Amino acid sequence: MIKKLLLVLLAVVSVSASFAQKIQSPEEFLGYKLGEHFTPHYRIVEYFKYVAQASKNVKLQQFGTTNEGRPLLAMFIASDENIGRLEEIRHNNLRVAGIESGAVIANVPVITWLSYNVHGNEPASSEAAMWTLYDLVDPSNTQTQAWLKNTLVVIDPCLNPDGRDRYVHFYNSVVGATPDATQTAREHAEPWPGGRVNHYYFDLNRDWAWQQQKETQARVGLFNQWLPQVHVDYHEQGYNAPYYFAPAAEPYHKDITPWQREAQILIGKNNAKYFDQNGWMYFTKYEFDLLYPSYGDTYPLYNGSIGMTYEQGGISAGLAVVTRSGDTLTLVQRVAHHHSTSLSTIETASANAQKLKDEFKKFYDNSRANPPGEYKTYVIKNDNNNKINALATLLKRNGIQYGFGLSGKSATGYNYINGKTEQFNVGANDLVVNAYQPKAVLLHVLLEPKTFIPDSNTYDITAWSLPYAFGLKAYGVKESFKPATAEWGIVAPKALINTHAYAYVSAWQSVGDVKFLSALLKKKIKVRYTEKSFESAGKQFAPGSLLITRAGNDRADFDQVVTQTAAELNQELTPLSSGFVDKGSDVGSNDVRYLRQPKVMLVAGDGVNSEAMGEVWHLFEAQLGYPISLIRYQDLGRTRLADYDVAIFPDGRYDDFPSDKLVSWVRDGGKLIAVENAVGYLADKKGFLIKKKEDKKDDKERDKTVKVYGDRDRDAIREQIPGAIFKLNLDNTHPLGFGLPDYYYSLKLNDDVYELFGDNDGWNVGTIKKDSYVSGFAGAKAKQKINNGLLLGVQSLGRGTVVYMADDPLFRSFWENGKLLFSNAVFMVGQ
Repeated sequence: MIKKLLLVLLAVVSVSASFAQKIQSPEEFLGYKLGEHFTPHYRIVEYFKYVAQASKNVKLQQFGTTNEGRPLLAMFIASDENIGRLEEIRHNNLRVAGIESGAVIANVPVITWLSYNVHGNEPASSEAAMWTLYDLVDPSNTQTQAWLKNTLVVIDPCLNPDGRDRYVHFYNSVVGATPDATQTAREHAEPWPGGRVNHYYFDLNRDWAWQQQKETQARVGLFNQWLPQVHVDYHEQGYNAPYYFAPAAEPYHKDITPWQREAQILIGKNNAKYFDQNGWMYFTKYEFDLLYPSYGDTYPLYNGSIGMTYEQGGISAGLAVVTRSGDTLTLVQRVAHHHSTSLSTIETASANAQKLKDEFKKFYDNSRANPPGEYKTYVIKNDNNNKINALATLLKRNGIQYGFGLSGKSATGYNYINGKTEQFNVGANDLVVNAYQPKAVLLHVLLEPKTFIPDSNTYDITAWSLPYAFGLKAYGVKESFKPATAEWGIVAPKALINTHAYAYVSAWQSVGDVKFLSALLKKKIKVRYTEKSFESAGKQFAPGSLLITRAGNDRADFDQVVTQTAAELNQELTPLSSGFVDKGSDVGSNDVRYLRQPKVMLVAGDGVNSEAMGEVWHLFEAQLGYPISLIRYQDLGRTRLADYDVAIFPDGRYDDFPSDKLVSWVRDGGKLIAVENAVGYLADKKGFLIKKKEDKKDDKERDKTVKVYGDRDRDAIREQIPGAIFKLNLDNTHPLGFGLPDYYYSLKLNDDVYELFGDNDGWNVGTIKKDSYVSGFAGAKAKQKINNGLLLGVQSLGRGTVVYMADDPLFRSFWENGKLLFSNAVFMVGQ
């Protein structure tokens, strides 16, 4: 009897243990089959937290939060042997790369990182992430358990939770009891701005290198702590397209290694095997190239990984949609496709684990011993501490080592400004980057003056060199020089204590200076600026320099507020004991203007380019800390424009443009700032002087070559500019050019050029000549058109002003030099 009871007890214990080991699938946990509903982000988080408690083979890490407070998660999945030594594996990987010192161990897994749902309205992959996680932690899945013996898998289930929830909440609120697969049904038409972008309307898939957004800073920070051997970025594309996976399309950047190319084919063929078995349509080697450095595939490639993008057809498809071919594409199918490539990629990584690790080591060994490119040292001149600080911060976030100064005082190198090789002096605070370091490939890609483009048919911009983007003088040196001081060499300005100045002067050369102005205005400190240069207190001050005078700021805490604000922002101040200057106009002259605090309005809503609008919003709110009102374009008719001093129209399509109302408001003292395509909507409108520069060739001069249908894509490229750098002549005596040299590097995304203003019509502040091209691809016809015209202009209209900016000065927020230009338009012009 006792024996029988013991047997029963053992059976119960055994059954209980088996139940304890059972982990719920997503379907069991959520209560529906994946693909039958869109899962809100919080439920995805709950499932990942559940698995973290239920499985002993995982570690869940929250590595940040979004702008709207949603958690950013990464799940690490490994074998029994490896899950307890994650930090050992991580540090070993960094030692292999040469980023950390110490002995390298051999018995470590290959690291495969899967990133899902960077675009919020491409939501199928987050659903697939839950399925993939379940397959990896299911003890009964012998196949995945075998892979985990030599593979550590990292799953980021949603890179853009704010955007995903914006889309999912929209769709779930409009779908009926049964999904409507008709293409024109309401559920397939997202309202502005759509779910693709994050809170500030940034495309996070184009922010990997620049790290302007909170989510990217956290994610890339974690990525650089691990540096996986394989990384996949999961996307969706238009629902009429079949599935896309590696190998990628040309052009490949020249620094991508033969193994990285080979591995793309290896992984792609394994994906194809499963798609072939299921009869699923797919394509490779088309459209999605590997050039622009800030994508979820290229950034990992430039950091030694096998970086890839996978694209499932499905944007705007909802739960079901009828495609152009007459088939019905469902979310269930989309999830299954992403799940298949997830497992297939892990399988391939496991099967080639040693080769992946060996080539990863080779990548970093070559980087440290034989860095790519002809320049082995880059010297960026410190003309402004704020700009150098901003550049150094970006380099540091990317793990690029740098220092300041050289042991010698001169060197010979390629001058980025004039394109000549010449001798130059190196100052103690000049930023120096030596190429012999682990991140040699990435630094070469980001700093090389001209990007080599083997194929002009590209998916994104083709020029981004950081010295041009930051507006800093730079030299490429063919010799290897090590900086005199490691990392930070700039001394913070000395804080002023117990001063009692007639006035304080601050430079106006960077967005840091604009942030200081914003802080003063918020504290009700009145600020002036000089329109002409002057000398005082042994220093020379350029036009645009800020003057904070005691006059007009009659308050007991004046000195304390000004000096304390400067100290908090590391802003250098020069106290003046008198308004009588040594050279130039005195502080009380007409050349010193009172800077009125503007109330700023930014147009948003239907028709407006959400990403362009988001750049302005982010600049004001997240970088300057200056208030800005967002007004929907469709509400302009009932908006009292007199309540605002500045109205900003970003790039967009402005149907029924209210030109008469805007002209009246400008005449009464308003300032209108039009950017990119918004400028085109003002062209030829009554009251606005801007006119588009047209191609004046007559029909006889036009190309009469008979076109070949098969060459249509290539022919179209001749008229395109996917993103190239041009050098403008800048009138820096005009307030729009204050704080900048007499040139400005503009990133052109189109061939728009405008007629120069006549002598009495307006100010030609930024003009372009025939030989203004600097870097990147520009089609022959487009390049021919971009000459002898206007790109930056200012028109006086009554008591107000119109500022025309044909190019986007805030492009993706990494075009640092444009931030001062744009701030000039808001704060300086028209005062």
